[in-house]
Amino acid sequence: MNLPRCFLRVAAVIAVLAGFSLPAHATINYTISLARPDQHRFHVRMAIPGATGNLEVQMAAWDALYQIRDFAARVIGLHAEDAAGPVVVEKVDKETWKIKAAGTVTVEYDTEWNDPGPFASQLDREHAFINFAMVLLYLPERHREDVRVRFLDVPEGWRIAVELQPDSADASGQTIAASSFDALADAPAELGIFDDFSFNAGGRTLRVVVRGKGWNRADITDALTRIANYETSLMGGPPDKEYMFLFDIGFGWGGGMEHSDCAAISIATAAQLPDTSAHEFFHQWNVKRLRPRSLEPVDRTREMWTRALWFAEGVTNTYAHYTLVRTGLFSPRQFYDALAEEYGEVEARPAHLWMSAEEASLNAWFEKYPLYNEPDFSVSYYNKGDVIGVALDIVLREASNNRVSLDDVMRQMYDDFAKKGRFYNDSADIRATAEALLRRAGVPAASTDLGSFFAQYVSGAKEIPFADILSEAGLELQTIEGGGIPVYRIVETSHPTDLQLGIRNGLLLGRTSQP
Repeated sequence: MNLPRCFLRVAAVIAVLAGFSLPAHATINYTISLARPDQHRFHVRMAIPGATGNLEVQMAAWDALYQIRDFAARVIGLHAEDAAGPVVVEKVDKETWKIKAAGTVTVEYDTEWNDPGPFASQLDREHAFINFAMVLLYLPERHREDVRVRFLDVPEGWRIAVELQPDSADASGQTIAASSFDALADAPAELGIFDDFSFNAGGRTLRVVVRGKGWNRADITDALTRIANYETSLMGGPPDKEYMFLFDIGFGWGGGMEHSDCAAISIATAAQLPDTSAHEFFHQWNVKRLRPRSLEPVDRTREMWTRALWFAEGVTNTYAHYTLVRTGLFSPRQFYDALAEEYGEVEARPAHLWMSAEEASLNAWFEKYPLYNEPDFSVSYYNKGDVIGVALDIVLREASNNRVSLDDVMRQMYDDFAKKGRFYNDSADIRATAEALLRRAGVPAASTDLGSFFAQYVSGAKEIPFADILSEAGLELQTIEGGGIPVYRIVETSHPTDLQLGIRNGLLLGRTSQP
């Protein structure tokens, strides 16, 4: 059988690989045994060379979700030894152990996982899905060292899909390598029986791994090709040489989780694939490379407070919907309905009257509490950020006679921050970038000041005058009563001005009036 370039077949195991090189041997060595699927327990062995004196190992308190989930609570029977035999292990806090040993230290333990979806890990008789930061201990002082992971007791016929390199020292193909623990944590692995295929789009190779039912290869290829081509063109080129989609289809809605060079997506039906994929794919730029300073450096032991999730997640929602309508995966009617639904979600929650988009971002760590998710207590930075994104786009286009758009802001921020290895200062740098673009376009000084917009609708909780803003794009926001709960609908006005029509087409087609 002819296999794509980055698939390695040995002993019925296929590792899906990225196109970069690593040392043949990593410093920190792990093995993960899949021998106990009925108990949903991974058995982990961690070999740490070069130990001198006290050594600290740690388990992440959070990963994937902005929630403290204390993965150490799942650890069973942790013990360690060095060349002389068993050594004393002292628990010093909820996620940290201290080991006094010398030379190479081996730490062993079990960890139990049977939670489906991209934000967790799972081992059962059907498959294994591993977010490595939830399963593996790491060394806080040595997390930048090379690591390698070998899978043991892999059931016959199972394959391995992960966007990492194989370790060249292991001919079995069951060992992967990463340049650091952080790189490993950014590349989840799927092990089991799945379908896979690849194609080129957006200037790179796209790998698609699908576990599930009710999907069509041609439909997936078409949707992902459109998404990759458009978003890559929008942002000025691909940030990587290869990208992988890991799909679970037909097992219920689980959402999507972005990573630098892959996305793990769990959806109930294939119909949900384009929207979720467009969102996660755009995260390659917005979040994974264009990052707020408040989320750096990553500390997996505590909450990381940021006011920027309205932009990181909410505006990524904006671009998912822009991508769908600009590539023909959405009709204009579907785009308007999706936007009206986002606005309706905001309006249906009384908390939107007092909770700003920035405060909602800070409060992301409360989302694990059911009470906080009640309408009186919170508003989603996804919904509110999406509405703010469209509103800001229209404001920029109207002020500049349709010469500056949100697209320009995204590209400029990516150039100024991500490409230069810098982090942006939450809303302040978003505003500063937008204002600089307006000045560059020759917009009068009075119209370049976005301070009021950001103070009222981003850091403040003033009601967004969405109907008035939409009217600048030749759109009308209609309210339809639905059993006492307002339902919103967005329609095109019949006689827009040239500027209104230009702004409307800009939203739908991604155009400005620039030559």
